[in-house]
Amino acid sequence: MAPPQHDPRRPYKRAAISDQQRRRDSALRTQSARRADAQARARSLANSLLSPPSSSSDDQPPASPEAHGDDPAVAEVAAAAAKLRGPDQRRRFARQIMLPEWMVDAPPHLARDWHVCARPAGKRCLVMSSNGITISRLRNGTILHRFPSALPNGSKRGISGPASSYSILDCIFHEPDETYYIVDMICWRGYSLYDCTAEFRFFWVNSKLTETAAGDPPSTYHRYRFSAVSMYESTLEGLQAAYSLSTPYVKDGLLFYNKHAHYQSGITPLTLVWKDETCSQYVLDTDSEGQVPTEQHVVLELQEDGKLITSDDPPIVFGSLNSEFVQKSNLRPGNLLRFSVRDESVKLVDGKMEIGELQFVGKLNRSRNFADSHSKVLFQYAARHASLRIEDLIASVQSNSMEVESTDIEMQD
Repeated sequence: MAPPQHDPRRPYKRAAISDQQRRRDSALRTQSARRADAQARARSLANSLLSPPSSSSDDQPPASPEAHGDDPAVAEVAAAAAKLRGPDQRRRFARQIMLPEWMVDAPPHLARDWHVCARPAGKRCLVMSSNGITISRLRNGTILHRFPSALPNGSKRGISGPASSYSILDCIFHEPDETYYIVDMICWRGYSLYDCTAEFRFFWVNSKLTETAAGDPPSTYHRYRFSAVSMYESTLEGLQAAYSLSTPYVKDGLLFYNKHAHYQSGITPLTLVWKDETCSQYVLDTDSEGQVPTEQHVVLELQEDGKLITSDDPPIVFGSLNSEFVQKSNLRPGNLLRFSVRDESVKLVDGKMEIGELQFVGKLNRSRNFADSHSKVLFQYAARHASLRIEDLIASVQSNSMEVESTDIEMQD
C-alpha cells in the first residue's frame, strides 16, 4: 500500500466526476431541521420492530401500551405504521437504516472530518432489545433472529429499569462467526441518538457496550455475540489500518462517516462506502447467476407513468418504458427491473450520469425491495473504467495534511 508518486509541492486533486460534495454540504446544512421528534421516531420504530402487522408472515403479539409512553404523537405514528402491508411495510423498514452513498470522489478534508472502518460482510439489520427479548430485522422488515441477549432488557434475565426501555443498534450479522458487528447506535436504554454526531455515537457504542455482557461468548441468556467495529480517524495511519489490518470478519469494503453527521434514515452522502479488489470480494455487480456481466447492469423502479427511477430522495430518472411494453411484459408500478447499459450510451453531465439507452433484462424477485442509487450506478461505471483507487484516497489525505501544515506555517509567520 505504497503512496502514489506526485510532486509534494502541489496539493493532490483528482478531477471530480460527481456532485457528491454539493450534496454533502447541503446535507450538513439541513440536518438540524430534522432534529424535531427524534425521540418519537425512535419509540415508534421500536414498537414497529417488535410488532409487525397481523398480516405479516411472522405474526407477533402487539406491544404493550407502555411501549408508546404517554406521547399521543408516538402512538399515532406507530398506529399508522402498523396499518402498512406488503411492499409498503417492507419499504418503510428499508428506509429506517442510514444507507451510504458510494464514494466516487474523495471528500475534501478527509483526514479532519471523517472516520473510517472496515465494513463486515454480512446481513445489514436493525437490532432492538426491549421487554426481555431481542429482535433483529433485515432491511426488508422481516425478522432475522428472535433471541435473548445481554443488551439492556434483551432477555428475561436481569431486566433493569422500565421493562419497555429499548435499545436500537445498526448492525451487520456476520454468519461465519455468528456475531453482530455494530456499525452505529440509534438508541440506548430509551435515549435517542438520532440527533447526535457520528463522533459521539461511536464513543457511546464503545463505552456503553462495555457496561453490558453483550460482547461475551454465547450462553443460555445470550444467543449471539455483539462486537463494535474498530473505527479510525481517516488519517493516513487510520486509512491504512482499516484497509490493511486483519479483522475477525470478512471485509466488504470501507465505510466512511462524516464526524458531524446525525443518524439519518435513507441514503445520505454523509456516509460513504468504497471498495476495491483487495478489501472486498464483490466490487462489480453480478447477474442472477452470480457472474459479472459484460455490460453494466442497473436496477431501477418502474413508476405509474412508465418512468424508471433510482432509490434516491428525490429519485433520478434514468429512462422510461412505453405503456404497450409494460402491458405486454406484465409489469406493474413498483416493480424492480434490471437493465443492461452500453458504455457508448453513458454521459456524465454536471456530475450526474445520463443513460441514453437501457436494454431490458428482466424483473427482480421479491427478496429485494429497492432500486440502485445514483451513486452506486456511477461507482459501478467508474469501477469498469477509471475507479477511485486506494492510492487516490492516500494522496487526498496527504494533500489535506500538507494544506494544514502550510496554514500553520503561514500563521506562525
